[in-house]
Amino acid sequence: MSPAGSGRRVYGTHAVGEVLRARPRDVQVVFVAEGRKPDAALDEALSRASLEAEPRTPADLDRLAEGGRHQGVLAIVGAYPYQTLDEVLAPTAAVPGPLVVLDQVQDPRNLGAIVRSAYALGSAGLVLPERRAAGVTGAVVRTSAGATEHLPICRVVNLVRALGAMRAAGWWLVGAAGEGGQPPEALDLADRVAVVVGSEGKGLRPSTTKQCDFRVSIPMAGDLDSLNVSVAAGILLAEAARQRRRRND
Repeated sequence: MSPAGSGRRVYGTHAVGEVLRARPRDVQVVFVAEGRKPDAALDEALSRASLEAEPRTPADLDRLAEGGRHQGVLAIVGAYPYQTLDEVLAPTAAVPGPLVVLDQVQDPRNLGAIVRSAYALGSAGLVLPERRAAGVTGAVVRTSAGATEHLPICRVVNLVRALGAMRAAGWWLVGAAGEGGQPPEALDLADRVAVVVGSEGKGLRPSTTKQCDFRVSIPMAGDLDSLNVSVAAGILLAEAARQRRRRND
């Protein structure tokens, strides 16, 4: 048997399959639970990557996943290939989707859900700070269903400075606020917009809010005064996608 290796752990059927398809050379080894039923999509991804899965006991996979829900599949891969801010800001399409900027989002499940929505809704990339924020871990990859392997993601040392660089590169900055902002449909979110979303509970920091050109608030009915950060990000990105479709019709 191969050793566990020192790379990052990616687990879950879809997450491992996407890593195999997107970064086959980074995959050191794939482990599957002994007696696990064959999975056609995973087997095809393994074949294309010229790899064979190695059997491990469920207990071994539980230990390697450190409590994560691995579905009987776990891969050891290289370090996550974060992009630079310049790479994320570089236009990759005639009409790029919005950037997503996260201000100290710390829950890996929220980060994974946001990455999944961002990729599915055509975002240009995602920017997050290095400190006091979740990075791309196995739990994030699994929650994103492997979207982390396709969406450009950048970590920056100073988020305020990065926002200034975005503005200098021609991006409008739209900060999500619990109240006091314009409704999403009132803003032009179709092109060269960075949607800035704050952390769980506290929202955007004052220093981040000051950098934003506009504030956006999602109208809500009922007694709740806020939405989960991943839900709020998904709503704003869906509105941006709707506006892009309307403009291109």
